[in-house]
Amino acid sequence: MDRAPIDAPELLRRAEHVLFAALLLVGAGQSVHDGRHPVAVVSATLAVAAWYAVGMALSRRAAGPRLAVLWLAVLTALWAVLVTVSISFVWLAFALFLLYRQLLPDRWALPGVAVLTAGAIAAVGLHRGGLDAAAVLGPVFGAAVAIVSTSVYRQLRRESEARAALVRELTEAQQRLAATERREGILAERERLAREIHDTVAQNLSSIILLLRAARDVADARPQLDTAERAARGALEDTRRLVRALTPVELAGRPLPEALERVVADLRDFGVRARFVLDGEPCPLPTPVAVALLRVAQGALANVRAHAAADQVVVTLTFQPGAVRVDVADDGTGFDPQRPGGASTGTGLGLAAMSGRLAEVGGTLVVESAPGRGTAISATAPLPVEPAQEAS
Repeated sequence: MDRAPIDAPELLRRAEHVLFAALLLVGAGQSVHDGRHPVAVVSATLAVAAWYAVGMALSRRAAGPRLAVLWLAVLTALWAVLVTVSISFVWLAFALFLLYRQLLPDRWALPGVAVLTAGAIAAVGLHRGGLDAAAVLGPVFGAAVAIVSTSVYRQLRRESEARAALVRELTEAQQRLAATERREGILAERERLAREIHDTVAQNLSSIILLLRAARDVADARPQLDTAERAARGALEDTRRLVRALTPVELAGRPLPEALERVVADLRDFGVRARFVLDGEPCPLPTPVAVALLRVAQGALANVRAHAAADQVVVTLTFQPGAVRVDVADDGTGFDPQRPGGASTGTGLGLAAMSGRLAEVGGTLVVESAPGRGTAISATAPLPVEPAQEAS
């Protein structure tokens, strides 16, 4: 099992523990070797080691600052006892310098380091009966090195904490982004399904309702019932294809002009004089473009059938250089484009679905209408430089 990497501050703390233990053992070994109060040296050494272990346990439990100061004061007193017994422990002051800088604020740590330095120099002078340059410069340089190294340690700790905070923020941002993408994906799929249902199943069901209403007032209603049956079958097939995410049945095995011609022919069953016009040289269309234009035409014709009360409708498919356009114009009641659901019984969802479909293929929708003046809808979609083959 892989272990988590150790950061620089933790590595420095472990190095300080090793340093303290090494200086303590060296001092004890040298004192015992010199025969200077071996029993007292061993006892004091064990006491210092035990007290240092207590400090390590307190640090793991995140003890408060007062308890840390108390622990450091006792450790300093024990060091003073060791130095009194043997000069070999004087260099343990270097480890104390590091602890002072870590556990105390600078306004206390720096004077404390100065006092410890003076104490170490004084201890060397007392044991040797005098001072020389080495006895003074050794503790002074040790204190300077401790101050510099702890400053570096603090900087590393700040950088480590900042890095950890940045990692947390990045992780949280990634989680929020993933959640947002999931929500957007769900909303996009809902919008796609709603648009597909509106443009296929809902329109066929609306046609069935209109046909059944008309059949009630007709003696021989077989033609209307046959048309209603075809619409129902179309709704069923559209539903199955929607579930399977297949190409619309109208485009299965036929190009867009032929599919539009069939859609226009179906409108004639409702008593509307519908005509299809092809302008320009047909070319293969990418499937998304063909589907978008077909659904726009179906939506526009469904609105004509349900709301416009039109006598005549003309659907024009125009192939232009770099673009293809479908125009649906009727002579019905019209409406206010600024209030698509106000002047009629429509909801405006159809126009929104048309715009959404065209936006997905980079196209645009233009609606021109006015109450009593009919409606003209123009849907334009761009074509790639090298059009893909139309899916069959």
